[in-house]
Amino acid sequence: MLITTKKTIRDVANIMGISKSTIHNDMRKRLKSINNDLYLDVNKLFLEHIKVRHLLGGLATKKKYKKNTIK
Repeated sequence: MLITTKKTIRDVANIMGISKSTIHNDMRKRLKSINNDLYLDVNKLFLEHIKVRHLLGGLATKKKYKKNTIK
């Protein structure tokens, strides 16, 4: 699900109804010993998300304040 949808850890955790810490531990620690190729794909996706994290946070803040000012 994580690879095919390219969703964030938080989004996947909400969909599956478990904590983001569980998702992170499963993908970072357990997956490596189970399927190394899939682990490498997931790790690449995590690195992409880290690169754009500051941009998405800024957009969320902009959206929040824009919503509060329009009345």
